[in-house]
Amino acid sequence: MSTIRELLNHRILVIDGAMGTMIQRYKLSEADYRGERFRDWPSDIKGNNDLLCLTQPHIIREIHGHYLEAGADIIETNTFNAQRVSLADYHMEDLAYEINFAAAKIAKEACALVGSGEQKFVAGALGPLNKTLSLSPDVNNPGYRALTFDEAVAAYYEQIKGLVDGGVDLLLIETIFDTLNAKAAIFAVKKYFRDTKQKELPIMISGTITDASGRTLSGQTLEAFYNSVRHAKPLSIGLNCALGAKEMRPHIEELSQIAECYTSAYPNAGLPNAMGEYDEHPEDTGHFIEEWAKQGFVNIVGGCCGTTPDHIRHIAEHVKAIKPRPLPLMERTTVIKETEELVTE
Repeated sequence: MSTIRELLNHRILVIDGAMGTMIQRYKLSEADYRGERFRDWPSDIKGNNDLLCLTQPHIIREIHGHYLEAGADIIETNTFNAQRVSLADYHMEDLAYEINFAAAKIAKEACALVGSGEQKFVAGALGPLNKTLSLSPDVNNPGYRALTFDEAVAAYYEQIKGLVDGGVDLLLIETIFDTLNAKAAIFAVKKYFRDTKQKELPIMISGTITDASGRTLSGQTLEAFYNSVRHAKPLSIGLNCALGAKEMRPHIEELSQIAECYTSAYPNAGLPNAMGEYDEHPEDTGHFIEEWAKQGFVNIVGGCCGTTPDHIRHIAEHVKAIKPRPLPLMERTTVIKETEELVTE
């Protein structure tokens, strides 16, 4: 079995597309979200997509299967909001560990059902939280924060435990709009593996550039964002969400020039229309990302909001014959050294 690093050195890997977009296709009702277990829950829970890992696991498994069949090498767990800070919106904080554990199990089961014989990886998705550590939610009190750093770390730590216990292969800190939130997630990852004395899983990091300014929502330039998280020594660093491939191109080009690790990019299916929906056709997304690949910008590609298995199928087809972005000399030397040390041991 090859490691993900070995595969990344030989070809561009494909990560899956949007989970929420696919869930919407099932047109689930409040009763569907509740299932039998939460039939009498005191508040509305429709929209809590992560809960479907407990109440409708067959749907989540089926969605994973569609992406794997489309050519995804990496699938993300259905856990974007599955930590107690975000689950508090539904008064379901105490379900955080259980949801993450179940989500990891479901994704691993989906991979096991793939009959292609190709190696697949499960990335435990750690979303950005619904509260920010850098910005005040109160315009009249700019010093106020709705969340402390320690609270964010504790929430991520619990989520990480569930994902690791469930068997994920990687941890993906994604859709980062506030780098301080990402730092809390990174700290939680390092602390968890230090506390448990387990071998640390590879970390993928993916930020979000919110508009043409080239900055995150908390105001950092792309280079500043990269330098703020590079100490984590991630397997990859990249961009996702907010922009379509056409709009994301200059930013992923810039990142490819400064990143010492592998780069990833999974854009939206274009920009949303007046109804908040995405109209970009799979073939168009595939062509955009093919151009990135030919320019040597990327190592991992996929889709975010609005993308479907058809988008992933086209992306996989368009990049399959293109060589991956080569690592900078410094990083290649480090990888070779680490490999030699493992062989010596």
